[in-house]
Amino acid sequence: MIVIAHRGASGYVPEHTLTAKAMAHAMGANYLEQDLVASKDGVPVVLHDIHIDTVTDVKKRFPNRSRGDGRYYAIDFTVEELKTLRVFERFDHRTGKAIFPTRFPTGEGDFRILTFEEEVRFIENVNGSTGRAAGIYPEIKQPAWHREQGCDFSSIVLKVLRELGYDQPESSCFLQCFDEFEVKRIRSELGFRGKLIQLIYRGHDERSGSDYNRMGSAEGLTDLKDIVDGVGPSMDWIVTWNEKGERSLGSLVADAHANGLAVHPWTIRTDALPENCPSLEALVAALRDQSVEGVFADQPDRVLALVKQSNP
Repeated sequence: MIVIAHRGASGYVPEHTLTAKAMAHAMGANYLEQDLVASKDGVPVVLHDIHIDTVTDVKKRFPNRSRGDGRYYAIDFTVEELKTLRVFERFDHRTGKAIFPTRFPTGEGDFRILTFEEEVRFIENVNGSTGRAAGIYPEIKQPAWHREQGCDFSSIVLKVLRELGYDQPESSCFLQCFDEFEVKRIRSELGFRGKLIQLIYRGHDERSGSDYNRMGSAEGLTDLKDIVDGVGPSMDWIVTWNEKGERSLGSLVADAHANGLAVHPWTIRTDALPENCPSLEALVAALRDQSVEGVFADQPDRVLALVKQSNP
């Protein structure tokens, strides 16, 4: 079971910073995740959201650059402007309070935003200097929203992957996206040959039209088998617990495997385990017992330690 560092070692230091990626690499994570959004000048930058007012000091540095909804968007700023911002531990943009109060203190540190290319180059250089190769795991965020802003973001990201040499089936790269129609477009119209993952949440996404409940069904997974290499479902598709701490395993893993699809669920957070889950060990055991191929983790070191125990 590979361990994917979710936004880097985000359980310890601010997400998607160079420090988070270096820390995750040193911990032995198999893959490092890059959420990608577009800057004003069409450059993929490593940020989880299209908004930047939950992880930066943009309100202080550019107080008059919000949109009518009061929010600040990465696509309204050039890379040069984005790089002037300090990146903080995630906080509520309305109250300023930390989302995870026990993690790195929000408002502290001098962390910065990276472009996708800068991060990939960094990972490659650390791979070379340490002799341990970690792969990349980029996500194209909200492609339908980007199109509404006049940006064909998927084409931009695929161009960077091609230029960096991560667009082939054997590349140490998984490309992921929630938008089912964009995933199909990436494979067919845009001709991406690398490993592709369909992310699966719950319900129905109005902007993209993605029907996650169908995608996670046996029929939906059969439809995906000729398009993607695997699926990335939310953890509740895999396992849930009742009030007694008794687990119930879903059918998604078996259905995905029957269609030749790998399964990489998200996200293990040791400080925010699923409801009624008795322990981190119980969660990892539930994944292992279903032969899940990979998992996203905020604290990759702790998950890696348990994976190694089960595979001496």
